[in-house]
Amino acid sequence: MTSPFVPKKVFFTNGVGSHKEELRSFELALRDAGVEKCNLVHVSSILPPYCKIIPKKQGVQELYPGMVTYCVMAQCRSNEPNRLIVSSVGCAVPMDKGMYGYLSEHHAYGQTEKFASDYSEDLAAAMLASTLGLEFDETKGWDEQKELYHLSDKIVRCTNVTQSAIVKNGWTTVVSAAIFLF
Repeated sequence: MTSPFVPKKVFFTNGVGSHKEELRSFELALRDAGVEKCNLVHVSSILPPYCKIIPKKQGVQELYPGMVTYCVMAQCRSNEPNRLIVSSVGCAVPMDKGMYGYLSEHHAYGQTEKFASDYSEDLAAAMLASTLGLEFDETKGWDEQKELYHLSDKIVRCTNVTQSAIVKNGWTTVVSAAIFLF
C-alpha cells in the first residue's frame, strides 16, 4: 500500500541570483529555478520507489503559489568578490524501479561545475551501494560511455543538477534542487 505522502514525481532545477541583500539573492536564485512561489520544505536523501523523473518545464507547471513543496536542495552563497561558488544535487536510481534511490546535496567554494556534478553523483551512488550492501569504488565502477555505475549485478543510473557562479558585487546565491510532486 502506498502512503499518500510518497512523491510520485520529481524534477530537477537550478538557479542563480545576485543582489546587495543576502536574502534577496536567495529569492532571485529560487526565481531563476522556477520555484520561488513555493513554501519549500527540505527533506533528506531518498528517491522513492516508482518516482518518475519529469522535465523541469512540466514540473514547474504543476506548482501553485503558496504550495508546500518538498525538496532536496543544495545552496551556496557568498559576498566575496571573484569567489567561485557551486551547488549540486546528485541522483542514483536503481534499475529495479520498486527499490528506492538516493539524492545527495553538495555545495562548495572554488570547485568547478564539472567537479561538483561528478562529486554529487558519486555521493548518491555510494549511498545507494551501501544500502545494497556493496563496496563502492567510484574510480572502478563508473562507465564513462554509458554514464552509469556497475554495482555488483545491479546497474545504477546517475544524474545531477548543478549551478555555479562567480560572485561579482553584493551577494550571489546558487541553488540546485530535486523538487517532489505528489
